[in-house]
Amino acid sequence: MRTVELLPDEAEEREVREAWRRLADAGLPSQARHRSPTNRPHLTLATCPELTASIRWELTDVAAALPLLARCTGLVRFERPTSVLAWALDLDAALAALHRRVWEAVAADSPADTLNPFHEPGRWAPHITLGRTRRAGAFADRRIPELLPAPPPSFRLTVLRSFDTETGALEMLQPRV
Repeated sequence: MRTVELLPDEAEEREVREAWRRLADAGLPSQARHRSPTNRPHLTLATCPELTASIRWELTDVAAALPLLARCTGLVRFERPTSVLAWALDLDAALAALHRRVWEAVAADSPADTLNPFHEPGRWAPHITLGRTRRAGAFADRRIPELLPAPPPSFRLTVLRSFDTETGALEMLQPRV
């Protein structure tokens, strides 16, 4: 499986990593526990089985639209099959348009049953994950907001990348020259 992600700039990355550290120090699920060098704060836009030539072509236009500023709206919790704690991002017109372009690119050249329905426009909830676990209700503790630094007011999303979950390979997706 291949992801399509946006990375924040270095300042916001440091703030997310500080939140990860504080969760880990408190013994809570945290992305800090993932020691892979590929583990970075990111915003997942979509996943697909492979980045075909057609998808890559469309993603070069998406990369050309960066950087993009996304307003942070605060802490959010999801209970899907996993418990997730994250900083939510405002789905304004610019982020929604960029996301739709990515979704349309991967949906046009991937079998429908391979796409994550949570990434579909209208269902997608943009967020930067702070912690996740398979343990239901792991983030129900009301003290969690007190543990974390204040979220940055916004995230400057600067890089489009793809991660191959099978090989661990990373690819920075560049604008067409």
